[in-house]
Amino acid sequence: MLVLALLLVGGCVAVIGVVVNEVSKESSRTVQITYAAAGNTQDVAITYSTWRDGNLEVNQDNDARLPWAKEIHTKGFLKGGALVVTLGPDGGTATCSVTVDDARPITATASGAFASAVCEGF
Repeated sequence: MLVLALLLVGGCVAVIGVVVNEVSKESSRTVQITYAAAGNTQDVAITYSTWRDGNLEVNQDNDARLPWAKEIHTKGFLKGGALVVTLGPDGGTATCSVTVDDARPITATASGAFASAVCEGF
């Protein structure tokens, strides 16, 4: 019975060690995030956010011209954020796209006055 308990405790310690190691590797891994927006209008506001070293950084470009792109590098356990492209009173159509490293891009499209395309969940 004692041997079984020791094996169980040893197994739990080993699993915890593996998890801690993987979390540590992921938190120190640098990723490239590419934000992009395209469309048939020029009257847009672009807001993008990114977690950098545990802090949420939010940036806004109210005078953006489409097509628009921004590339950043970040690391830390939390790396996601959002890209929001908001059309102005003249409407039109805009698409946002976010690509992390070489992963499949996350995209969204909006059309109409004051509509927003929101790319998040990366």
